[in-house]
Amino acid sequence: MTTKLGLPDDIQACLFDLDGVVTRTAVVHAAAWKETFDALLRERDGADFRPFTDSDYGEYVDGRPRADGVRTFLASRGVELPEGGPDDPPDARTVNGIGNRKNELVLAKIRTDGVEAYEGTLRYVEAVRAAGLATAIVSSSANTRDVLRSIDAERLFDVRIDGVVARERDLPGKPHPGTFLAAARDLGVAPARAAVFEDALAGMDAGRSGHFGYVVGVDRVGQTDALYAHGADRVVQDLAELEGRA
Repeated sequence: MTTKLGLPDDIQACLFDLDGVVTRTAVVHAAAWKETFDALLRERDGADFRPFTDSDYGEYVDGRPRADGVRTFLASRGVELPEGGPDDPPDARTVNGIGNRKNELVLAKIRTDGVEAYEGTLRYVEAVRAAGLATAIVSSSANTRDVLRSIDAERLFDVRIDGVVARERDLPGKPHPGTFLAAARDLGVAPARAAVFEDALAGMDAGRSGHFGYVVGVDRVGQTDALYAHGADRVVQDLAELEGRA
């Protein structure tokens, strides 16, 4: 049985990813990753390098903590680099240095172009809260708080589990369910009574392996079949569809 929110009637909390679900920043991240990786691959392989693709982004990077994304993609191309440390400069040829270079590019793009929210998501979160359900934002981004403040949405979430919190608590990132499980725990809700909202395949895997009560895939890029294959209970293009408004 589902509620007017399009969720099973025993759901008590909603756990939302940020990039691609709440904000239109997934495309910004994808562009920054491409610029970063293409420069590295061009330097390594010359003019005939094989560029970073949208498929690479979805399979190896999207939804993962920054260093994990670097490590996973480079492994797919047979590239090994030293780990380095979180404070490596962005020109360091280390996993962390490459991740920090990508983050610099993202922040520059956000400063230049600003951040745009998905209005359907914001209205849905408001409806969720009006219905008495708890809410959390769950993101691998270390910039989550600043992004939420820029769209006046920090107030919409009772709990924030992001890249900063994950590092402080030593939580494994997606596709491991650790960050979502931490959000449910902070809200005092069992995973079986929480719904996960994600656009990334790694996020789908986290929702499935964490045994959450309902997993909603948000398809912004035409990957409905893949979202279902990775564990979605339902896939929508906009969260307004869950209320029958789209």
